[in-house]
Amino acid sequence: MVKKYELYREGKTPLPQQVWAWNLYGAGLENIGQEGKPEREDLPQEPGDDQLLVRIDSVGLCFSDLKVIRLGPDHPKLYNRDMRKEPTRLGHEVSLTIFKVGKNLRDRYYPGQRLAVQPDIYQEGKSTAYGYTVPGGLIQYHLIGPEVLKTDEGECLLPVKNQNMSYAGSSLLEPWGCVMASYTHRRRLEPLQDGVMWVLGRPGDETQYQFSAGLEAPAVIVLTDVPESVAKLARESGARVEVRDGLKETDFESLSVEFTQGRGFDDIVVLDPRSAKRVGTAARHIARRGVMNLVGREPLDGKVDGDVGRLHYDYIAFVGNTGPDIAASYGEERNRCELYPDGVALFIGAGGPMGQMHVQRAIELPGGPRKIIATELNDERLDALRDRFLPLAEKNGRELVLFNPENASRSLEDLVMALSEGRGADDVVVCVPVAKLMADGAAMMAPEGMLVLFAGVPNGTLAPLDLSRVYLNNAQYTGTSGLTLQDQRLVLDRALAGALSPELSVAAIGGLNTAKEGFSALMEGRYPGKIIIFPQIEDLPLMGLDEVPEKLPEVGAKLGPGGAWTLEAEAELFERFWNPGMPESAGG
Repeated sequence: MVKKYELYREGKTPLPQQVWAWNLYGAGLENIGQEGKPEREDLPQEPGDDQLLVRIDSVGLCFSDLKVIRLGPDHPKLYNRDMRKEPTRLGHEVSLTIFKVGKNLRDRYYPGQRLAVQPDIYQEGKSTAYGYTVPGGLIQYHLIGPEVLKTDEGECLLPVKNQNMSYAGSSLLEPWGCVMASYTHRRRLEPLQDGVMWVLGRPGDETQYQFSAGLEAPAVIVLTDVPESVAKLARESGARVEVRDGLKETDFESLSVEFTQGRGFDDIVVLDPRSAKRVGTAARHIARRGVMNLVGREPLDGKVDGDVGRLHYDYIAFVGNTGPDIAASYGEERNRCELYPDGVALFIGAGGPMGQMHVQRAIELPGGPRKIIATELNDERLDALRDRFLPLAEKNGRELVLFNPENASRSLEDLVMALSEGRGADDVVVCVPVAKLMADGAAMMAPEGMLVLFAGVPNGTLAPLDLSRVYLNNAQYTGTSGLTLQDQRLVLDRALAGALSPELSVAAIGGLNTAKEGFSALMEGRYPGKIIIFPQIEDLPLMGLDEVPEKLPEVGAKLGPGGAWTLEAEAELFERFWNPGMPESAGG
């Protein structure tokens, strides 16, 4: 390892008196920094008793950052704060090193310790986030305290003990964790304890329903037009039972207000569903993380206008079975979340940074899909997918098919049906926030397929979904937003085991002064992958990894196969560009 990089990783250099930072003062790129430049800030030399003084080593730029830039104080996690008086700071994909530890934290943290941040924070049930509500990592050093260390999930920091992982790779634990979270159970798959359940039946249904487990969980059960078998089960459950028969779709909202104050039912059970409109109207009244359980044997009369925004952001779930046991719909065994083994997986919008991660994961997943279809409208991004992942697919015995719908001789649906022998895709993962593409993807699923909405559209965005498949064929409609520390640990574990290479996602690098330019590049889609900013290297120009061999030949010589970022390339970069003296003239 080159000498400067060893010195840097030891973390024994003097602290500067001041640091450079990019603060965000409102909506729009023009509100990042002051006059297009980072700002100089005083750096406290000692942390408080419950604080850590940390050095920011690398920051990944993310499309979520662009949403904050676009919305400013209207972003949901900023709660309409006056950003002129209380700016925030972007940068939530962070790798950092501890420099000093407050006295109350010395039993579990130490100087020189490397950490990654889990930015999706809840405190007393309120959603905050590092890099949003809490100022993030586009700064050289800063203090971290209870806003990150005392959360509903504990301390939102992940130790990175392996010195063979680059700082760039550590930054990518967060976005990779979001990808991993797409394939872990985020939905609630059992009746909510002490919740409010609504059972919506169909007049004339004489099925002898059962409820083998879980009906004792709700505190309140509201019955509408249910057969006597269900009314008897409800009365025996111990819950308070209310009956509201003869309701029309126009009555559903007032029912929700009456029993849930309008927040929605925790569980909605629909028995013998026939009307897509009736199911869709009822589904509007599912609470956040609520479940609709469809139990029947006949298909609906059409597709349901499903709220794809809520599938992504609110984790609402559609489960079901053919009966007569209502409880059979629940549980992890029936509701899969992993890609189908040896199946056909379709990734829509796969050329962006996150889409590439989904494709890479599918290729490297042990026992994963046999055929992987990746769509992308941008030919340059499609070329990047080809260069990065065709060799990886061949190595892992997978067939990777790349497809641009705009210049193809046949439709995507025809391609999917041909590769799946007419069944449809076992898994469809949508990585772009376009409702029509979500609906198109759902239509190309196999009957028992899984739709994953990774990119979010606003709540209230409707798309036609064939929910008959949920109870007739065990189809899955899921979405995911955010991650947990466990998701990041899983990425780290797989990386250390050699089963995942986070650095393959790096497409461009730059120093601190290029952060604003980096956001512009992200908006333009200039680079086919992640942009990594190194805050301690201030004047490094922004460049794609394909430019590195020409512009930085010594660094380029240390890139991996296909021009991939490596620990050795990072070490050479620091050797040539990092100044341990912390010059006072940066930011110009």
